[in-house]
Amino acid sequence: MTTRGTDGGRAPVAGLLLAAGGGRRLGGRPKALLAHRGRPLVEHAVRVLREGGCGRVHVVLGARAQEVRERAALPSCVLVDNPGWEQGMGTSLRAGLESLAGTGARAALVSLVDQPGIGEQAVARVLAAYRTADSLASATYHGVRGHPVLLGAAHWAGVAATATGDRGARAYLREHEERITPVECGDVADPHDIDTEADLAHLE
Repeated sequence: MTTRGTDGGRAPVAGLLLAAGGGRRLGGRPKALLAHRGRPLVEHAVRVLREGGCGRVHVVLGARAQEVRERAALPSCVLVDNPGWEQGMGTSLRAGLESLAGTGARAALVSLVDQPGIGEQAVARVLAAYRTADSLASATYHGVRGHPVLLGAAHWAGVAATATGDRGARAYLREHEERITPVECGDVADPHDIDTEADLAHLE
């Protein structure tokens, strides 16, 4: 089920937040609901996308999706349920891209809910790399590719066809490496994931 919100106008690039993870190594605590600055982490991630320049934001939910809907304030977001979230991030990416079909978006800026150290400056830098529906761009951290990733609409079908398990767009991007615009963000962001109990120290 998809809950529609306002789409922020006809901005060519939509924010796509993958927030379905169940936090298996965190004792089964959904990452979207981890506390950060006194609120669910998913709220922070949405705010980063908006402040970075994304008018329309789609959020893919999975683990305890109904609880996320009830506890997190996500006004004007399009909430997309991914019933197959336990099969890996690839299913969330496919669900998110499918939800953008027909919206007029010409690119998706993909970010992950469990990277609180990536702020609006990194989002804005990668967003600025958009040129056409054929654009591909990725944040890099001291030369290593990471998130957020900008996927032009011309690539969505190819990405969806190769997004399996926890690989997301990795296989597709590897095949099209020469077409990716790298956007260095290591000076403004920390791409650390919240995967284990020790990683919770990165939350505030």
